[in-house]
Amino acid sequence: MARNKNYLVTSEMLQYVEDHSCRFHPAQVKLIQATNQHAASRMMGDPSQHQLMQNMCRLIRAKKTLDIGVFTGCSALAIALALPSDGKLIACDVNDDFVSIGKPYWKEAGVDHKIDLRLAPATETLQKLIDEGQSGTFDFAFIDADKAGYDSYYELSLKLLRPGGIIIIDNVIWSGSIIDSKIQDADTVAIRSLNDKIQKDDRVDAVMLTVGDGCTLVFKHHE
Repeated sequence: MARNKNYLVTSEMLQYVEDHSCRFHPAQVKLIQATNQHAASRMMGDPSQHQLMQNMCRLIRAKKTLDIGVFTGCSALAIALALPSDGKLIACDVNDDFVSIGKPYWKEAGVDHKIDLRLAPATETLQKLIDEGQSGTFDFAFIDADKAGYDSYYELSLKLLRPGGIIIIDNVIWSGSIIDSKIQDADTVAIRSLNDKIQKDDRVDAVMLTVGDGCTLVFKHHE
């Protein structure tokens, strides 16, 4: 049933889209530039995706949020900027060396007080929040961590999310590997499996977008 209305995607077209989509705080621009100098810069999400996250958080007036997979902190900064002054972001990662790159820019943007960094495996952090009775209290979650853990992060985030809350999952196209049946590495299989699961999940509505390396917007049903 696919109808192809996509245009030829060139670097110039992508730059045009970014230029006409993104309204970044100066600290975001600096952090993106700093991340681009890093050897692992490919781990950074697409800038247009950062804007999408901010727009979604503002749309639902998010106050309590999750960032699962922080890297240098671009996604955390984007989310925190969209929150009110008393908003909170729990940022989950295991690598403080990466995260330390972003901390000065969080402070420069005046949002460091909103970001609660938890340096531990994300499954432990999320399960602890559930054990503390915080299920159904979060407005938004962004998942962009190790792909083998995607299913666990999805399930735990869904428990923590309130009805009407949103999850955005990154890398769901995985450079096109998900449609190549010959590619069966663990990461690709994990992403493919979660994509299939969400498409059939009657707890949510979802849409997969071709932004960056692909992202899925998941909307938890109202009960």
